[in-house]
Amino acid sequence: MLRRKQQTNQPMNFFQKSGSQSATPPKTNSTQNLGAAGLRKLLFAAGIASLCASCQNPQAPTATTPGGSPGTSPATPPVAVSPGDPNTVKIVSMLPMTGSALGQAQTMVNGIQQALAETDSKACDGKIQIQYEIYDDATAAAGKWDPAQVTSNSNKAVADGSVVAVIGHFNSGAAKLSIPVLNQANIVMISPANTYPGLTKPGKGEDKEPNVYYPAGTRNYSRVVPADDLQGAVAGNWAKSLGVQKVYILDDQELYGKGIADVFEATAKKLGIQVLGREGIDVKASDYKALMNKIKALNPDLIYFGGTTQSNAGQIIKDMRNVGMTPEAVKFMGPDGIKDKALIDAAGKDAEGVYATFGGLPPQELTGVGAKWYESYKAKYNAEPEAYAAYAYEAAKVAIGAINKVCKNDRGAIREAVMATKDFNGVLGTWSFDPNGDTSLTTMSGNVVKAGKWEFVSALKTE
Repeated sequence: MLRRKQQTNQPMNFFQKSGSQSATPPKTNSTQNLGAAGLRKLLFAAGIASLCASCQNPQAPTATTPGGSPGTSPATPPVAVSPGDPNTVKIVSMLPMTGSALGQAQTMVNGIQQALAETDSKACDGKIQIQYEIYDDATAAAGKWDPAQVTSNSNKAVADGSVVAVIGHFNSGAAKLSIPVLNQANIVMISPANTYPGLTKPGKGEDKEPNVYYPAGTRNYSRVVPADDLQGAVAGNWAKSLGVQKVYILDDQELYGKGIADVFEATAKKLGIQVLGREGIDVKASDYKALMNKIKALNPDLIYFGGTTQSNAGQIIKDMRNVGMTPEAVKFMGPDGIKDKALIDAAGKDAEGVYATFGGLPPQELTGVGAKWYESYKAKYNAEPEAYAAYAYEAAKVAIGAINKVCKNDRGAIREAVMATKDFNGVLGTWSFDPNGDTSLTTMSGNVVKAGKWEFVSALKTE
């Protein structure tokens, strides 16, 4: 991520800052205190998680669900934690509240708080009080999400018996670390932004994915945004419709960026677009002029970047333009990870004409319930919501709905209620979670920077 902290015009809330399904695991007594054996197990798990978190490019945990590869570790039952007040539950968000993703993350927090305010942070006719706490999964040192911070936050949520649901993460690499920790404690996670297919879909990611993320044998992760196996394909088709014939592909070597670039590359080749080359970038490089001159000599008409604004996308764009690849001659396209104000701030005037796909429709294009939400958001915060604010609002509404069905502090029951969400009539439309925890929604959008702002071009649908 970019190291400087971007300014945002969003209201701040610093007072709160701080494939297949397997058999259901044995139920635990939510009021049971950890015994000596349980404590040893929790400490061992935390130690392993911390070890993984220290890696530069974190690997997935080695435990797998039943049905995984022979010789792997057996499923671990959920950790029992005393919930405290049975009439109080807590939703926490895990988002990057430090670094250049802050503007995007703050609008997501606003959406969550908006959903809670609509019910006065209560459920079950006022019998259940819902608390909300913001966990920052980024650090100033990293300038973006930090593996050690993600692991620490996950263990903190597990240890807090009031926590029954997590909304997060913004980055798929962060979710890769937290899902298994939360899974063993029966805590459901609803993501408004993670799009890496391997988190949920068999055969769409690496070997052993997604089962490796669910050591307890049940699914606890869902997302209200379509995955990259859809978005990458949509981007390839959109590039073809824009007249692209030759492309050079870059990625940031992270889970999300590399994954979506892989899908884009496969789609481009299938459509007859010539792939001139593919390279993973050093996201901490001060400039990319040598790389851009090499690409310019190959005469592409598109550079596709799999990554986020925090992966130095703004510098790539500036250097691309500085070596003479004008918007008219060479287009630049990326996924929803670059569709934020921070990208425009980072690239400045060179952001003009940049294309981005998004896994849904931008807030101003929502209809029905979504249009009402959009107007209420602007009235409440006196600002435009960024792309994922509606998805964070929707995730919070799903969590609140599940709490209303269960009406007690029961992590397992709330997890089951979330995963069973069907025909949900929300701001994104009417949709359901499939058995993998993926949304049934598939409509996406193409967007372009014009006059210093992101502008909707058209809806893009999967074939």
